[in-house]
Amino acid sequence: MPQPLAENRAWIDEAVRRVEADANRSADTHLHVLPLPAPPVGTDITLYLKDESVHPTGSLKHRLARSLFLYALCNGWLHAGSTVVEASSGSTAVSEAYFARLVGLPFVAVMPRSTSPEKVALIEWYGGRCHFVESAGEVYEEARRLAADCGGHYMDQFTYAERATDWRGNNNIAESIFGQMRREPHPVPAWIVVSAGTGGTSATIGRYLHYQRYPTRLLVADPEGSAFYDGWQQDVSTATGPGSRIEGIGRPRIEPSFIGGVVDDMLRVPDAASIATMRWVTDRLGRSVGASTGTNVWAALQVISRMRVAGEAGSVVTLLCDGGDRYSTTYYSDDWLAAQGIDLAPYTRALAAYDGTGVLDVP
Repeated sequence: MPQPLAENRAWIDEAVRRVEADANRSADTHLHVLPLPAPPVGTDITLYLKDESVHPTGSLKHRLARSLFLYALCNGWLHAGSTVVEASSGSTAVSEAYFARLVGLPFVAVMPRSTSPEKVALIEWYGGRCHFVESAGEVYEEARRLAADCGGHYMDQFTYAERATDWRGNNNIAESIFGQMRREPHPVPAWIVVSAGTGGTSATIGRYLHYQRYPTRLLVADPEGSAFYDGWQQDVSTATGPGSRIEGIGRPRIEPSFIGGVVDDMLRVPDAASIATMRWVTDRLGRSVGASTGTNVWAALQVISRMRVAGEAGSVVTLLCDGGDRYSTTYYSDDWLAAQGIDLAPYTRALAAYDGTGVLDVP
């Protein structure tokens, strides 16, 4: 372990300055209203998308990577010449490669071989190196081994996501949402809907809701194959699953950063629903979004359906996690869907009917 010499302290000070300066150059992300079809009997409900795709590295994971780098720097875990190693399904690695380049450190991403080529290209463009494993469950130990072998630092987003972000405020995503909602017709959302990759975002938002004593409820949407939903339902921390085909969310195990106690409800979302809704949102916005956004919006539409049945008014906020340009060869490819055995037709029909009637019938 390097000694805390004045030279190393000066390097840490400069690295922190660079990360903070980058944040100051980036305006906050936008909050869009997603137009919804009118229901048969009108209820005053508005759906908002917090657009995390406008970060410099194009996804929600930019916030996490910034927090992880500040956490590691301020803990003295990084020094001049450290190799940064991360286990990732792609987007966090893209953002961490960006910050590693910003502070002048080499970066290695350990990822499943199935990660989209577009994400691999972005990691390499930022100067990172990609190290592939066969399955999502292998990334943890391989990242830990690589870091030990090269004397580097394993960032371990799955452990540190929930503690690296200051959930009390300091411009976290929850504070940003409530600040932007202040002048809306229903400024305190009835629900916030997110999905979980590390669990850090849901932990931050849920803790913030409790800390600020907001009545807003938190729903976590979980893709098929992920362990989070089963673990939350059974109130255990050891559930496992085969893993998720929706990149960036869903895990084969319950990650340490997932805090089930702050979650009010969860919903399992079929992959076909995620991808069909991704394409539906793309058509409504006129710009492409990723499949995790489809997961979020499908769950948000379920929440809105419940509110309409109950005669409730209010606002629902969910996240636009990243853009669809990273998935042109996967989720936007009909050939890829056929190879995966994913049939969008039932959900595409349900969403088309929703456009006409304002009523969403779940297949």
